[in-house]
Amino acid sequence: MPAPMEAVRRLMDLRHRGRAEDLPTVLAEAAPLLDAETATVLLIDYGQLELHPLRGTDPGAAVPLTVEDTLAGRAFTSARQQWLDDGDGGMLWLPLLHGAERLGVLQLRVKDYPATPLRHDLEVIAALLAELIASRRFYGDAVEHTRRRMPMQLAAEIIWNQLPPLTFAVDGTMVTAVLEPCYDVGGDAFDYAANGDVLHVALFDTVGHGMSASALATLTLNTYRNARRSGLSLVDTCRSIDKWIRSQYPGAFVTALLAELDMATGAYRRISAGHPPELFLRDGRALPFLRTPNALPLGLGHMIRRPPQVIEVQLEPGDTLVLYTDGITEARDAAGALFGVERLGGFVLDALAEGIPAPEAMRRLVQAIVSYEENELRDDATAALVQWRRH
Repeated sequence: MPAPMEAVRRLMDLRHRGRAEDLPTVLAEAAPLLDAETATVLLIDYGQLELHPLRGTDPGAAVPLTVEDTLAGRAFTSARQQWLDDGDGGMLWLPLLHGAERLGVLQLRVKDYPATPLRHDLEVIAALLAELIASRRFYGDAVEHTRRRMPMQLAAEIIWNQLPPLTFAVDGTMVTAVLEPCYDVGGDAFDYAANGDVLHVALFDTVGHGMSASALATLTLNTYRNARRSGLSLVDTCRSIDKWIRSQYPGAFVTALLAELDMATGAYRRISAGHPPELFLRDGRALPFLRTPNALPLGLGHMIRRPPQVIEVQLEPGDTLVLYTDGITEARDAAGALFGVERLGGFVLDALAEGIPAPEAMRRLVQAIVSYEENELRDDATAALVQWRRH
């Protein structure tokens, strides 16, 4: 007889004690309470290519599964449960979602496809597991050990520790981002925050590579947050970042898009500091670019006396904006042909037309970029997609 509430109680005990690596043992012991023979957490790796058993899982309990061509991968990419009847019971996979952030899947071996009430209970269990993973990950390295499939360079370690989750959604508005190469990124960064009706979004591309670029990106990112949290306007935020870069890294610069979206009205405001314009997509087509740049790159603002200019545009429900660094559009194939803005726009439009969820569209985009450059990126490639729907 299933007893999902008892499973919940056992898992909830991990809120006050235990580590992420203790979760697999507790979950395995709770499996019979869920009418399951086995229950396993599989987490997505940094490259978003494979799902791996959370560290602490019995080595014989589960194996890594690819995202492509598996039902576990389909549960991850679609954020919907998947079922496989293998004649001797079956396997059920449920997405592990922390808010809109995709962490992996919950894999259950069961004798029969669960009835509707139990499936709903299992969805609650999956949501609880996602919350536990997200909260416990900072008290040990089990989650990081699971997600890393190769050593991470120090510059990338610094950047990843500065970033928010890749995906966030509130009241119909979504922002989702990707970074590549995930184990060696150093100069690109993004940030967002939702305060009241305002969604703040920023994308940064620092000059240089490696540790120096990582340090510059860290200063830029945290100066941006400090200005935002101090209530500064877009113009004054731009000036603040510019001042600190100039004082701490004379001669260095960072290109950036600093934006604000009023989620209640769709009013979009932004400054381009020497950065490429975002793609502006509506009703299956690309609209003309917004004017850019409106300021010199951050760190070079003292070279002109004119203040940064804010560009404003009114979005319509369903509009999509794609912010990107030049590592996306300047990716080159073996013949030297650029990936380009038109190919980028076409890729995103095709994905949206197919009904592919935004986070999955971005995952596929970065895989397309890596493939285009034959798995050897010449530059950091970062993009952030913003979708607005009136709430």
